[in-house]
Formats: sequence, structure tokens, C-alpha cells
Amino acid sequence: MALVNESDVLKYIPQRKPIVMVSELVQHSELLSTSRFQVSPDNMFCQNGCFTEPGLIENIAQTAALRSGYEASINSTGDEDAPVGFIGAVSRLKIDALPADNSLLETTVEVLNQIFGVTLVKGTTMVNGKQVAECEMKIVLANG
Repeated sequence: MALVNESDVLKYIPQRKPIVMVSELVQHSELLSTSRFQVSPDNMFCQNGCFTEPGLIENIAQTAALRSGYEASINSTGDEDAPVGFIGAVSRLKIDALPADNSLLETTVEVLNQIFGVTLVKGTTMVNGKQVAECEMKIVLANG
């Protein structure tokens, strides 16, 4: 059972269609969160039957955003907007394979460090139990 399902995901992320690259939050703890995303063939990041590198990076970033939005909602007192963040840097990027159209991505972000509104995460994306991408990403919160 998802903690956040597809019909509610927009409450937790600042992105809007057509740039939504997460469908649900399936796991969350203080330092680890996992999202799922079903790649549609008409996705803007699909080319020649595959979900491309920029889509994989955006999926990891949005998993981090979903984590932040969910965490903020747990600690919230009202209807605050989802936190807005920006990718400050991507490092150690490794793309093992480009997922085919209709693949179900399962992406986990692990918080490695958090200081002064900057969060360093390690993101890993799996398809059918096989890693397709990983990277480290610095996320800078706009109001951090």
C-alpha cells in the first residue's frame, strides 16, 4: 500500500504536468524514501522506446522532492505548499540501462547529509530488481 498515491502526489511536489516523474510514495523513513513511476510511451523524456537519461535524473530529483513534501506534511500545521528545491549538483552519475516504455521505476533516495537548506542524497533507480541508474544529488531548498 502506498503512503501517497497517484491521485495525491501533486500535493507533495512542486512540479506539474507534463513534468511529473513520480506516481506514488511507497516507503518513507527519516533518511530513506522510495517512489514508483510507470513510464508512459508518450512521456516527454521517452525517445525510441526508452526513458532517457534526463528523465532518470528528473525522477531521482522528484523522488527527493516527494520525500521533502511528505516529510513537511508530517510536521505541518496547515495547508502549506510543497517545498520548492533546485538541483544544485549531480555527481557520481551512473546509467546502467535505459528503461523501456511502460517500465515501472522504483527509485530510492537516501539522505547522506543535510545542512543549511542543502540536502545531499544518493538516488538509485531499479527496474524489475535491476539497477538502471544511480547518482548523488545536492538539492537546495528555495526557502532553506
